[in-house]
Amino acid sequence: MSLRVLSVFGTRPEAIKMAPIVRAFRARAGVTSRVCVTAQHREMLDQVLQIFAIEPDHDLNLMLPGQDLSALTGRILNGARDVIRQERPDLVIVQGDTTTCMATALAAFYERVPIAHVEAGLRSGRLDAPFPEEANRCVVSRIANIHFAPTRQAKDNLVREGIAPDRIAVTGNTVIDALLLTRDRVEHHSAHHWAAQFGADLCNMLERQEGKVILITGHRRENFGQGMQDLCGAIRDMALEQPDWTFVYPVHLNPNVQGPAREVLGDIANIHLIAPLDYMSFVWLMNRCDILLTDSGGIQEEAPSLGKPVLVMRDVTERVEAVEAGTVRLVGTDRATIRREVERLLTQPALYRQMASVANPYGTGNSAVVIADAVERWHEAGTLEPAPRKWAAAASNVA
Repeated sequence: MSLRVLSVFGTRPEAIKMAPIVRAFRARAGVTSRVCVTAQHREMLDQVLQIFAIEPDHDLNLMLPGQDLSALTGRILNGARDVIRQERPDLVIVQGDTTTCMATALAAFYERVPIAHVEAGLRSGRLDAPFPEEANRCVVSRIANIHFAPTRQAKDNLVREGIAPDRIAVTGNTVIDALLLTRDRVEHHSAHHWAAQFGADLCNMLERQEGKVILITGHRRENFGQGMQDLCGAIRDMALEQPDWTFVYPVHLNPNVQGPAREVLGDIANIHLIAPLDYMSFVWLMNRCDILLTDSGGIQEEAPSLGKPVLVMRDVTERVEAVEAGTVRLVGTDRATIRREVERLLTQPALYRQMASVANPYGTGNSAVVIADAVERWHEAGTLEPAPRKWAAAASNVA
């Protein structure tokens, strides 16, 4: 029986996590896999599409300067509706917690097309943190037909909210699939390639592994304003006190991030403010840093597979499995707390080894195949029936 699947995504994190699924479906006979991008993040999205050789069938190109959430939601809703009506898919697949995910799911619901939600069931417990992502996830959970939970804890969250267990599959997280594929490709590039990307001085220093290297990302909407000022202040304090440490910060294009980063950090020799990176370059940097200081969600899932501890500049996280496993620690945005926790981790070898050696709770890199298998079974049987051996083995690898 033929199966027609429409995958919709719009940001770089979504593209990274959906790329292995698109690849898995396109490798299967009897499956027509179509891709629509909203381009919620235009430049960063295009980098990932190129890396994974994905050419969208539909590109809504919806991003506008200064666009607020209400305007973006309305434009995605209408654009996704038109694509769904044209494609008439058997299933629409969305991922995560973005405005693209929520608005596309709502468009599919209005068109009475079944919805599969990848990375379902993550919860921080606070509807405003992360904002608006936590609310987006909750909306999608109410209308999705299939829920691909990355861990058993995520499944339990859904069951507590009234989702029938037979509509949920525990799959691991596809970000690990993408990470391992990319890491293998990264190692084939020459030192000359990376020197051209990062500059010879920084590249040589990273390759020599002299001193500690802290890789930073910070862009969360709820941290705009004082939160960004404080986390940049903490980085400045550490850089001045530890001149042999190197801080590498790919600065998000949002003016609310660019402004504080350039103002507070732009004049310090051992802080490298660089342009946003393509995914392969970021994986190369992750592989060579000592720790990550971030407010990102996906990095909390990726870095443990590379043996890198993560300090999260947020008060709550929807990736609670990583915190419980010990690979991630919440440090908030308080200036003194960030500084204390980074210095503690980098000056206490036993503590560092403890965080760096924990197995990743998000799986081993076969989640896309698990998801594709489950979708085919759902299409043939109308339900997520008990898993065959391959699916069960994959599910047993996640917490």
